[in-house]
Amino acid sequence: MIDTVYFEEEVLQHPTATRVRKALPKANWVPINRFQELFNIRNQNFRIQKKNPALILAKKFENFVLPVPSGFGMNSTKNFYFSHMYNCLYDCDYCFLQGLYSSANYVLFVNYEDFFEHISQTIEKNKNDSQMFFSGYDCDSLAFDKISGFSDQLLQFFEKYQNVEVELRTKSIVTNSLRKRPAIKNCIIAFSLSPTKIAKKLDNKAPSIKRRIKAMKQLADCGWLIGLRFDPLIYTNDWKVQYSELICEIMTQINVSSIHSVSYGLLRFPKRMYKKISNLHNTTGLFAFPLDNNNGVTSYGKEIESEMYHFIQQELQHYLPTNKIFHCTG
Repeated sequence: MIDTVYFEEEVLQHPTATRVRKALPKANWVPINRFQELFNIRNQNFRIQKKNPALILAKKFENFVLPVPSGFGMNSTKNFYFSHMYNCLYDCDYCFLQGLYSSANYVLFVNYEDFFEHISQTIEKNKNDSQMFFSGYDCDSLAFDKISGFSDQLLQFFEKYQNVEVELRTKSIVTNSLRKRPAIKNCIIAFSLSPTKIAKKLDNKAPSIKRRIKAMKQLADCGWLIGLRFDPLIYTNDWKVQYSELICEIMTQINVSSIHSVSYGLLRFPKRMYKKISNLHNTTGLFAFPLDNNNGVTSYGKEIESEMYHFIQQELQHYLPTNKIFHCTG
């Protein structure tokens, strides 16, 4: 899967790096000074790199915990995210990471203990507020877990903070480590979902929707709370039929009591990011549809936005109370 591993020399003896070396014994290991010397090189071709990305092991020194972008969070007073990894194993056509980064290589920050220390400090600083932490903003929370072992350490940490919620956002079906341990009631396993026909065209390398729903059901049956993330919503000729069927399929298989929350948001990009991504996918039908620009955000426009939001909200309310449904704009 990964042929080359670049590593900052100071992290080679770290336990996470040792774990990765055991998981990738046939990879070519190349020392570097700092990950930026590879990751931030200008004029890299994201699409070419994506065919065979390398892994970069690095140490993070700052920005361990950040406030979520406006419109991203849930009901909590304070919402934060953290990124132990940059880039994703999957290759979804609409992924904003290809517009955010120049490189398609994966960066794994091995110093998990520093993330947990800064999360602890954030929790203490905001102890009088309700708090939620999001993993999976700059990567998929579980797709790399067999190699990184991150989720197990994360869950051990959050077991100590039962009054704080944490979300692991994913499209992965790598859930064995979760099903082998008791469920944690303050952890939400949130699956990103699209109708099957749309996912087959756009969710490249990701597990099928059928397999994701099966993984959700297995986790729910083990006591885990499930999040449903219909983000981005994709407009097609028969989108109403497709989304209605998807929501019905999920709700007939997952007990409503296991669903922590549902969020939905339209396909949207900052103007400059949209230009970069659409240039990478100039033969993809997704970017052939005429989009509007409003206040620096490129999306389907107000009319389609209103129609899609109203329809999805109504469909979800057939199964769930409104306090579990969230409209994301960030």
